Amino acid sequence: MKFSVSSSELLKQLTLAAGSIGSNPVLPILEDFLFTISGKTLRIAATDLETSITTEIEVNADGNGSVAVPAKILLDTLKALPQQPITFTVDDENFGIEITSAYGKYRLAGENGQDFPAIPEPDSVDEIELPAPILNQSVSKTLFATSSDELRPAMTGVFFQVDFNKLTMVATDAHKLVKYTYSNLSSEVSTSFIVPKKALNLLKNALPGGDEVKMAFNKANAFFNFGQTQLVCRLIDARYPDYNAVIPVDNPNTLTISRTDFQNSLKRIAIYANKTTNQVILNIHDGSLTVSAQDLDFSNEATEQLACSYEGEPLTIGFNAKFLVEMLGVLESDEVQMELSTPTRAGILLPNEDSEGEDILMLVMPVMLSN
Repeated sequence: MKFSVSSSELLKQLTLAAGSIGSNPVLPILEDFLFTISGKTLRIAATDLETSITTEIEVNADGNGSVAVPAKILLDTLKALPQQPITFTVDDENFGIEITSAYGKYRLAGENGQDFPAIPEPDSVDEIELPAPILNQSVSKTLFATSSDELRPAMTGVFFQVDFNKLTMVATDAHKLVKYTYSNLSSEVSTSFIVPKKALNLLKNALPGGDEVKMAFNKANAFFNFGQTQLVCRLIDARYPDYNAVIPVDNPNTLTISRTDFQNSLKRIAIYANKTTNQVILNIHDGSLTVSAQDLDFSNEATEQLACSYEGEPLTIGFNAKFLVEMLGVLESDEVQMELSTPTRAGILLPNEDSEGEDILMLVMPVMLSN
């Protein structure tokens, strides 16, 4: 088996697929790419048995076949080569691989492609389509709120709820929650599933600019297809918590403030907060927000005053500054609204204007005031 390909084109596709290779694979062959030649197409696959990426590239090929190629040495070789055509020659007997470039020859030991684990195929799936920028945005706006607590597996992924013409995505770690809704979907599907964090991170980095993404899913896996690439991931088999139950509905106090002013103030004040709790205190009354923090262990404290518009009773409430800064960084509107009720109930953060067809709601739990 022999084929020639542009080194830079190949590197681009391999870098995309490499994201799904785990750091401590359970089988040595999982450290490899699977190369399959069929006609003039090279199909590249990589997997950690949970998340798999396959992608295709046109090549000049002589013969069909497959071989497993060690990923690290191949990537390092291609990164060290300037752009040029390179030729792969594979020995069909012992799977030895010889790469020829303008500079010389490089030999490495491959493995039998037949031993590579099978990548799941879409079987009895439901399917929806949505624009890549929308999917990218929805993942970016929810992913940061997922949990890292392996004891609560459902919360380590993002919950997808497809309801005919509406897609709702939810992420929470019990301290903060993000609910993103896209309502310009056209589908005949009503279902829900949980996609793991790793797969969504890879998806976010791989999504192209303007294409449509075909999303298919069954009980076990989700399949994301775009361009020449397919990402497959095993779904998290767990029940997602009832997120609607924690979103407070009666919030009589509404604060409206410039998003960047609020975020920058929180970043400065957080420097003086206790490093364990990151607690900042918001003191809100008509037309004025005072942001303060103190770390009694080191006698550090800071206070700033911001202009805002506020409807409701005067209120003093504490939050984790890190969470608020993160949430404000994800929102895109010039002004944001905070809906609050009491110092012990969750606050709701909303953009002042939503994009058409999109809604986002963020919830943050308060940090109890010590005095």
